[in-house]
Amino acid sequence: MILGVDELKFMYRNKGILDEIAFSINEGEIVAILGPNGVGKTTLLKCLNRILVPKQGVVTVGGDTITSLDLMEIARRIGYVPQRVETGRLTGFDAVLLGRRPHIGWDVTEKDLRIVEAAFRSFGIDRLRLHYIDEMSGGELQMIAIARAFVQEPKILLLDEPTSALDLKNQIEILQRINAIVAEHNIAVVMTVHDLNTALRYADRFILLKDQYVHTCGDKSVVTAEVIEAVYGVPVMIGELAGVTCVIPQCLCNGNGRKTKIPTDEEGTTYVRNS
Repeated sequence: MILGVDELKFMYRNKGILDEIAFSINEGEIVAILGPNGVGKTTLLKCLNRILVPKQGVVTVGGDTITSLDLMEIARRIGYVPQRVETGRLTGFDAVLLGRRPHIGWDVTEKDLRIVEAAFRSFGIDRLRLHYIDEMSGGELQMIAIARAFVQEPKILLLDEPTSALDLKNQIEILQRINAIVAEHNIAVVMTVHDLNTALRYADRFILLKDQYVHTCGDKSVVTAEVIEAVYGVPVMIGELAGVTCVIPQCLCNGNGRKTKIPTDEEGTTYVRNS
């Protein structure tokens, strides 16, 4: 176990946000935190690396409580990418190099530069190395931010909606690269996701939050139509398309705005009609 959470509780002023949150994560896992807007997904991520301090509960990283570690040690163990990345007059290369700060002594070393160079190649963003980040698109900036967290050489990566600013092609590319990095470096990734289909395709385990609590936690088998309806309040069907598990709302609107039932067979397999 690389990350453990036990009886975590968090409040904003007197409003309860998270309560009795408990789970554990192992190396080599991608874990998706799911739930409707405002349920506390981002708040939970920030509690995991002490950006926010819970009212009660314990977070352990590699067997050490997060409160026993100084901020530099936390940064060596945990990389964090927020939804919104702040910009400045830095080149992409310098922005990623900042991720080496927890490891830099008196000066930048050849090792630091090699790690940054490798990150640009690994994430396929060589073209951005000399671009200023305040002139980048949201998607380009997001990829720079993920690369910056990666060069920290953390054992845990926390990603808050990592694909929210990316187009379809870059969503696939960045998630495939994250998958490869997890396998190669045996790190853990915890990411908040709104798109259930993206989560089901790339994550190994799932934490579904509802009304301050963990409603369901486990592997793909726990993400059922009943659980999704209970958490999101939307009836869905779960089927397979080209061997990939898909979540589809039970009713879709046709071109005239009328609701159309999606056809399924007796076993619940969903059929998609090509136009």
